[in-house]
Amino acid sequence: MSAQSQQKDDPSAGSVEKFGVDVSLQPVIADPEHKFDVASIDLVQRRLKQRHVQMIAIAGTLGTGLFLGSGKALSGAGPLGALIAYALVGTVAYSSLCSIGEMTSHAPISGTFPHFAARWVDPALGFAVGWNYYYTNLMTVPVEITGAQLLITYWDSNSHHVAIYTTVISCLVILINVFGVRWFGEAEFVFAMIKLSMITGLILVGLVIDLGGAPNHQRLGFQYWKNPGVFAGAGLEPKHIGLDRFLGILSVLVQAAFSFQGMELVAVAASETENPRRNIAKAVRRVFYRICIFYLLGIFITGLIVPYNDPELLQSTGNAAQSPYVIAMTLAGIKVLPSIINAGILTSAFSASNSFLFCSSRILYGLSLRGQAPFIFTRCTSSGLPIVAIGFTGMFAFLSLMNVSSGSETVFNWLVNLTTVGGFFTWGSINLTYLFFYRGLKAQGINRKERLYYWNSLQPGLAIWGFTWCSIFILINGFEVFWSFKASGFLTAYINIPIFFGLYLFWKITKRTKVWKPEEMDFVTGVPTLEETESPEIPPTTFWQRVAAVLF
Repeated sequence: MSAQSQQKDDPSAGSVEKFGVDVSLQPVIADPEHKFDVASIDLVQRRLKQRHVQMIAIAGTLGTGLFLGSGKALSGAGPLGALIAYALVGTVAYSSLCSIGEMTSHAPISGTFPHFAARWVDPALGFAVGWNYYYTNLMTVPVEITGAQLLITYWDSNSHHVAIYTTVISCLVILINVFGVRWFGEAEFVFAMIKLSMITGLILVGLVIDLGGAPNHQRLGFQYWKNPGVFAGAGLEPKHIGLDRFLGILSVLVQAAFSFQGMELVAVAASETENPRRNIAKAVRRVFYRICIFYLLGIFITGLIVPYNDPELLQSTGNAAQSPYVIAMTLAGIKVLPSIINAGILTSAFSASNSFLFCSSRILYGLSLRGQAPFIFTRCTSSGLPIVAIGFTGMFAFLSLMNVSSGSETVFNWLVNLTTVGGFFTWGSINLTYLFFYRGLKAQGINRKERLYYWNSLQPGLAIWGFTWCSIFILINGFEVFWSFKASGFLTAYINIPIFFGLYLFWKITKRTKVWKPEEMDFVTGVPTLEETESPEIPPTTFWQRVAAVLF
């Protein structure tokens, strides 16, 4: 794996105009065999607008993990335990998004972070990360479709209709993606508005219930924090209460991670986004507030209005009856809202499956552009839609039909665990890649604060934090199996580890790749300039334009 300085003897090569800054550097250009420059075959078009990107970043992957899974987290760890678990995973998700945000602001191109790993760490790591992420998102599509079908059982519990509902939802998800990225963007914009309205409404309703504004006029306050308490035990160490409560927090980390999974979607869409550097920088900066308001505040309110030992929390119905907010409304005597909430959660599950299909198809497209997947997946329509990648990926949506025979809950839980561990590998790899990216920029004398459209002053600390915790999450995610060992549980928890490293070793051995040294990293080839991607920003002039600028 060699890299060479371009035209070392040419004095004109010592000055590079990049992002509007003239820097006296000799850019490193990697050998063509690495396929860093794929502009001639990369045919996707930038059709996602600013409002699409911002709403996708805020609510694109809010799904059943938050609206239904928060109840499972509450029963597993208690109100404070669940809040701690969600806060910890939230910091890791935030660190990962900040890391990918910086790298994407430098190179808003197809392939995103799997390509970044291949470009700045090791081509073998890029191969492993890409296929791991593709598989993770691929399997999350039927997970969310299964969740959507389960939500319909709130109105129609006839088991003979399961296959019909599942097929219809799967076809609709595929069709939205086939219609093109503009349709995808508009659909996600509408779904995001519904989801944000619902989670905001649920938080407000929860606050009203807690303060005694419900029909029963019972003021709860922090009553449930006192009885039954702030921590729930895992039930693994009943003789050691402190240890059991700690294990309870660990037990809900996977559920918390599933709620956050997919936040990196906004970076995956960078190659199809108008003004990607400016819009993704805005999106990443606002994610911190999204985590605090929608996730942490939501979990906090949930812990105030439902006791963690409520028997309804243990019922895995898969529909709104399982939602802690619906349980709280039932306890408070509110009868109208549960059906409305179920409809809102249904749109969330549908939207999340739509987003994950988009995400996985673009990752497959990016891998094929650089020779790490069959070349046929690069084929696009005249409007820049990677139709073969979408069609192939869309077929796996019908895996959701497994729930017809195997039982919805069993399939759902199995796929959740399998995909979430893959998500930890994704976040860990993003943060590891950023550390190499940061080191390479520094070694080549490139000032990231001058060259990047977005940078975070807490780096590289954030990346170190994220990588460390992801490594810990991967190792402890299946700890419960060691108290009551089952081979199936062990495989579900840890099979991703040999799969990931198997992918890495396969590409490393067959292609004889090496880890890039900082002075060998290519920050130029195939990276569009600021002038190529960004148009002048038009300042808002009217009141509504200013409101839109704040929101989007």
